[in-house]
Amino acid sequence: MAEEPKDAPKVLRDTDDDARTLARVLLRSSRSAALAVLEPDTGSPFASRVLTGMDIDGVPVILVSALSVHTRALRTDPRSSLLAGEPGKGDPLAHPRLTVITEASEVVRGSEQHARLRERFVRRHPKAKLYVDFPDFTFFRLVPLRANLNGGFGKAYLLTADDLLIRSAAREALAERESGAIEHMNSEHAEAAGIYASHYCGAKEGNWSISGIDAAGIDLSAGDQLERLEFSTEISDAGALRTVLADLLTKARTTNG
Repeated sequence: MAEEPKDAPKVLRDTDDDARTLARVLLRSSRSAALAVLEPDTGSPFASRVLTGMDIDGVPVILVSALSVHTRALRTDPRSSLLAGEPGKGDPLAHPRLTVITEASEVVRGSEQHARLRERFVRRHPKAKLYVDFPDFTFFRLVPLRANLNGGFGKAYLLTADDLLIRSAAREALAERESGAIEHMNSEHAEAAGIYASHYCGAKEGNWSISGIDAAGIDLSAGDQLERLEFSTEISDAGALRTVLADLLTKARTTNG
């Protein structure tokens, strides 16, 4: 194999915190993604588009029908990958995107994990309530193994599974409080979601609400729009959630005058 010239441009950049944050936001704010699997009968690559959610540990989740090719494929061979990131105006290749190499794991219907994913997925995709309980629909967790981030021209990075996952020991405790915390924030502090979305995510005004809370951040929804606000550090104590949300709101209001 020929050696790379010493003066050849460096293709990959060193993975830093900015790259990790961008990758997490791309993955966690995606309403849908391109899913690639291996076709069961031929082994050929097969790609389709799926709605995506997220489990409390940062693992992406999909809800799919047993009638689809990709469901049969994942049951035959769990090797898969997701492409997250929406093209904006102009050249689609100038916008960031993330390819995640994953291993699929089907979630047992009737389990506590299934109930948790159902609740989180329907909050993220309200229309999924129409079919989520159909007997042929099932959840898969797509566990990240590694990832490639393209942040735009000349901004390529390699990421590990740890770069994408939520490791906080408070994950389960926060999950138990999630539904109540969301209901409280959306009813008693209805303006907060809009402030979070505009100040921290640069989103336009809209009927914003909180649709998800975990140890690493909050999901904000307005119709078909979804924004992700990442905390500066993961919450390590579920009891600190109220303080974190209040501090974010105070900072935004102070900055905006």
